[in-house]
Parts: sequence; C-alpha cells; structure tokens
Amino acid sequence: MPVKIKNRNFALQFKKCKKYTLYMLIIEVKNGESIDQALKRYKRKFRNAKVMKELRNRKQFTKPSVERRHEVLKAVYKEEKVREGLI
Repeated sequence: MPVKIKNRNFALQFKKCKKYTLYMLIIEVKNGESIDQALKRYKRKFRNAKVMKELRNRKQFTKPSVERRHEVLKAVYKEEKVREGLI
C-alpha cells in the first residue's frame, strides 16, 4: 500500500531535490505463502537494496577525495588477493 504525503507542498519540494530518492520495498504475499516466508523475502530484498549502508553513509559527510582513496585501496586489495590465488 503506497504511503500518501498529506502536505502536498512538501512532496513537491522533495521531488525537486535530486539528492534524495524515495524507495519503497513492495512484497506481494502469494496465495498459500506463510508470513515467515514473506518476511524472509522482505529481509533479503531489504539487505540487497543496501538501505542501511546508504543511511550510514549519509550520517556524516565524506570528502570526494577520501571516497576515491578508499576505492583505490579496495581495488589494490582485491588485485593482491587475485594474484595470490593465481600464483
């Protein structure tokens, strides 16, 4: 069931801001499916959507240069692991 925003002006301002994106996970419960199975599918979908990772990243600002340095170090680490596996 979609969530309706009562304050239309807020909704219009929110849509104009391209920094934030509204996400809504929708899980349809199939006929004969238990609530436990549906909840398991929801949790998997939530985990795969990386919502918590996004929230943690938005808690504090990280400079673009720091983000880039982190990406480079991660790539170097992965490359070392691949080379160790081949040798």
